[in-house]
Amino acid sequence: MKGFAIQATDGELGTVDQFYFDDEAWAIRYLTVETGGWLDGPQVLISPFSILHTDWPARRLNVALAKKQAENSPDIDTHQPVSRQHEAEYNRCYGYRYYWGGPYMWGSAFYPSGLAALTPSTEAMTGSIRDESPDSHLRSTEGISGYHVEATDGEIGHVDGFVLDDEAWAIRYIEMATRNWLPGKKVLVSPAWIERVSWPASKVYIALSREAIESAPEYLVSRPITRDYEDRLHSDYGRPPYWVHQDEHKPSFSLSGIASRLKSTKRISSRSRNS
Repeated sequence: MKGFAIQATDGELGTVDQFYFDDEAWAIRYLTVETGGWLDGPQVLISPFSILHTDWPARRLNVALAKKQAENSPDIDTHQPVSRQHEAEYNRCYGYRYYWGGPYMWGSAFYPSGLAALTPSTEAMTGSIRDESPDSHLRSTEGISGYHVEATDGEIGHVDGFVLDDEAWAIRYIEMATRNWLPGKKVLVSPAWIERVSWPASKVYIALSREAIESAPEYLVSRPITRDYEDRLHSDYGRPPYWVHQDEHKPSFSLSGIASRLKSTKRISSRSRNS
């Protein structure tokens, strides 16, 4: 998805550069967009709340924003920790509901479309900021790429990419390259199976043995991820599927308009369309 065009209601905003996710829910909170110089700043943030449609063949995201809205949005320095206050200012600018402060991935909703439909009071929104940690726990996908992956009994590979769900805007799987141990093989692991991430050591600790990872079904970036593949993956790892309860809250329409909503960030990118 890196390099996808962002199509506003009145023209092109720019292209997707990277994604910012929170390291607790592993949900994509923002996309950074390279504007190509038409704005004073080099980048703007786009929230999944604004995304109307993901056009994979055309390599384009259609958003419910005008270019003037992006131009007037608050400046957020993604090279520095992003506070809840900064996020609150951003959300107020666009009229978005806060995603934090609820039991689900998007606060009180499973999907961004469900949260966007709610209209909380100003008092409730102010209280949710006051009660929250000042740190948003935002990390970039680019920043964690290349991290070493440690199984319960030793190192097994490194982070090589991500598989996104473009309805829930969640990182469903981490692409793990095991070529130093299993030549040429890639496997998928869910963020739900991560015990912890050591940001200072650039290492991801997985609650799986090397044997379990070695026997997992191989992941080929060129092939779509089907529910049958996911069933096999979770069965081999002996882990419950994430979709059991989430499908009950599925929106009545598809944001992507395609059969498979799971896509690798590297499957269609500016670097490799067929990698």
